[in-house]
Amino acid sequence: MLRVTKPRNARSKRAMKEREAKVVENPKTAIFIRGSQTSQAVLDAMRDLYSLKRANAVNFNKKNAIHPFDDETTLEFFSRKNDTSLFAVALHSKKRPNNLILGRTFDHQVLDMIELGIEKIKTIKEFGTRTCGVGIKPLMIFNGEAFGQNEDLEKLKNVLLDFFHGETSEKISLEGLEYVISVTAGPQEANGNVGKIYFRTYLVNKKKSGVRQPRIELEEMGPSIDFALRRTRHASDEMWKQATRVPKELRVKKVKNISYDGMGDKMGRIHLGRQDLDKIQTRKVKALKNKRPSEDDGDDQFGSASQGSSKAANRKKLKEAITIDNV
Repeated sequence: MLRVTKPRNARSKRAMKEREAKVVENPKTAIFIRGSQTSQAVLDAMRDLYSLKRANAVNFNKKNAIHPFDDETTLEFFSRKNDTSLFAVALHSKKRPNNLILGRTFDHQVLDMIELGIEKIKTIKEFGTRTCGVGIKPLMIFNGEAFGQNEDLEKLKNVLLDFFHGETSEKISLEGLEYVISVTAGPQEANGNVGKIYFRTYLVNKKKSGVRQPRIELEEMGPSIDFALRRTRHASDEMWKQATRVPKELRVKKVKNISYDGMGDKMGRIHLGRQDLDKIQTRKVKALKNKRPSEDDGDDQFGSASQGSSKAANRKKLKEAITIDNV
């Protein structure tokens, strides 16, 4: 039997209700975990990434014996205890120096994760510029064809978008756009491996331009990190299907015979019944009426003079009708 936890008081009841599944989910919270062995480079990267996501983040200062690719139980325990769905783990070893692991959980179970190696870093403190506000959503830019061709880089793009997504907004305010995160995929290495990944962060400076829209200038804020892609673990098909399922309340109702093109224009298809052209009301022209068969019409192959004259008259009337229609 499944264990059912009952709330002891009103406070625990509200806390349990807050953690239940919702139609519109809250902004995802990330947990930053420090491993048993770390280096200064990976700690600086963790600190700067935490500052960018400070509004929805939990930082662990103490060391923890955790190895996500070998054992996931500790990570899932921290995720369940702190009610988080994103995680970043800092590790360092001789085999994998300056190691940073980014990943996601679904129902407090590890969904997928990516291991990155830090080869070069310049922190926010080293740039010495002003920083962005707390809780501000960034503008994400991904440069390079590899993000659409390599499966691991596509997963990295998806994880980073989820990591810095924040609250869902329908409209974008130009005043609220304070910084930009640019992720560039370098050229492929000679041995066929994925090239370096350049993570850059820029401040948005709005200058006067003489018109309503300001002139935008970018100033590098930091952190500036060069990553090397190491190990990845993708979600299983069944778990991915459950994690990406859209609630019934948010599903768009499909309307028959209506579609939208690439530009967003609405197109419809109309179905009509079979039409009988003989019964359609047209312009009543005497020359266009069918001639009734007469008794004189027989096997005479040359025809009579009266028939010839009637045919000529019909042709004359037909020409007059065509002239009237053209006018």
